[in-house]
Amino acid sequence: MKTGLSFHTGEGNKALGYAAGIITGVTYGLNPLFAVPLMKQGMSVDTILFFRYFLAALILGVWLVVRRESFRVNLHQLRRLVVLGLFFSLSSFSLFEAYHYIPSGIATTIVFLYPVLVAIIMMFLKVYPTWQVWVAIVMTFTGVLFLSKGGGAQSMQWTGFALAFASALSYAMFIVIVNRSRSVHMISNSMLTFYALLTGVVVFSVYAAVEHVPLFSGVHGISSWASLTGLAVLPTIVSTATLAMATRIIGATRASVLGVFEPVTAILVGAMAFGEDITANVVIGISLAMAAIVFMIVSPGKVSKKIEKN
Repeated sequence: MKTGLSFHTGEGNKALGYAAGIITGVTYGLNPLFAVPLMKQGMSVDTILFFRYFLAALILGVWLVVRRESFRVNLHQLRRLVVLGLFFSLSSFSLFEAYHYIPSGIATTIVFLYPVLVAIIMMFLKVYPTWQVWVAIVMTFTGVLFLSKGGGAQSMQWTGFALAFASALSYAMFIVIVNRSRSVHMISNSMLTFYALLTGVVVFSVYAAVEHVPLFSGVHGISSWASLTGLAVLPTIVSTATLAMATRIIGATRASVLGVFEPVTAILVGAMAFGEDITANVVIGISLAMAAIVFMIVSPGKVSKKIEKN
């Protein structure tokens, strides 16, 4: 089985890494498109997340069986994969709960604090981003501040902010572990995604059993299953797999900066699907974020070798 370390050579692979990072941001930003209608139908967050992870694990698992990939991992790898699954599950749960308190676009925008958190965590690990990446982080963060002021008249509750921040921190930890763990690097992106999803299924199954959550409550007709399937495929399977790919190819910090497409997509979804406002602040924020991404991609600075080889 090929390792993630093999992704770090060649300009073609580097371009693939940037493309994967963009796809990650766009697909993860589609969370509210599928989740908010389900919540409006009366479906609980617990039910949504259980079926999101269950359907995603089922679909990906069948695909892996068809491809005849081995599901075998050693105990050390399994421990790492369970930790990754726990962080990813916590990130999803916190984000969906935040939707109850603040607009979906703003919640996903706050989650974009994670590139800064990734950079800070990496510094504690003595891996320092280049000055070009820091400029991109500052520009994107400034853009996000403008985006966060573009949610119209609905006030931002601190509970929603705290939940969105918890989602960002969990997501940042997921990215750092994928980048830094040698045992995880020995596992394919698809298998990493499968085990992370399978952990989520276990977590939300246990939670539902303990809290006596009726899992099928609020699941009504084809529209519910269509939204759940969309949630399982795009912001779950595709987003997680491309995130792992981007993190391995271009590094944790650069991959996280490309996640600026998450709040941009979420803001556009909120406006087009749910009637949330697009103001001048939103336009300025998107422009700053896009400029930061272009600057980072075309800048000559290179990621530290220490980031790439660990």
